[in-house]
Amino acid sequence: MDRLVKVASKEDIFPEYQETPIGRLLEYHNLQRSYEVYSHAQLLIGMCMDYRKTLHIPENFAYILRSGGGNLRYSEFNVSYCIAMGGVKAIALIAHNDCGMEGLQVKKEQFVNGLVENAGWDRDFAEAHFTNFASMFEIGNDIDFVISEAARLRGRYPKILVAPLYFNVENNELFLLKE
Repeated sequence: MDRLVKVASKEDIFPEYQETPIGRLLEYHNLQRSYEVYSHAQLLIGMCMDYRKTLHIPENFAYILRSGGGNLRYSEFNVSYCIAMGGVKAIALIAHNDCGMEGLQVKKEQFVNGLVENAGWDRDFAEAHFTNFASMFEIGNDIDFVISEAARLRGRYPKILVAPLYFNVENNELFLLKE
C-alpha cells in the first residue's frame, strides 16, 4: 500500500494529470469540485463491475466500461470506439481493494456451486466453464494488474493519457498510484 497516493487537495494530483480529465476526475470525486456541464465525454473510465463503487462525476463526463477486475483486455474494441468515435484523449483505469477477480483459483468451488445452485448448470459444465475462462479474467494483485494494464494501453494507444488509479471501497476515495 506504499504505492497509494492520497488526493486530499489539488496539489496532491501528479503534475502530468493536472488540468486534464484525469485531474478533473480526482477533483470531482475526492475534492467535491463543482460540476461543469459537458456535451460529450472527456475520458474513458475502465473499472470493475463491483457494485460497491460509485463515482462522483457530472453527467456526460465519461464513458465507463465495467468488467471483472477492470480488465479491458477483452473490451479493446470498445476502448478503440471511445477514442476513435468519442474523441477521448484520456483513460482512467481504476482498481480497488477486496476485488473478487484476485485469487480466482481458490474460489473455484464456490463459483461452480453458485452456477449449479443459482443457474441450474450441470456440475461438469460449470467446472469446465471455470477452467476455460478463469485464467483469462484472473488479475493477480490488484495494484500490479492496473499498473501493467495502464502500460499495455499506453503502448497500444501512444497519444492517449492513461492513468492507473485505486478505489478504496471502505471510504469511497480514489488514490493515485506510484508506478
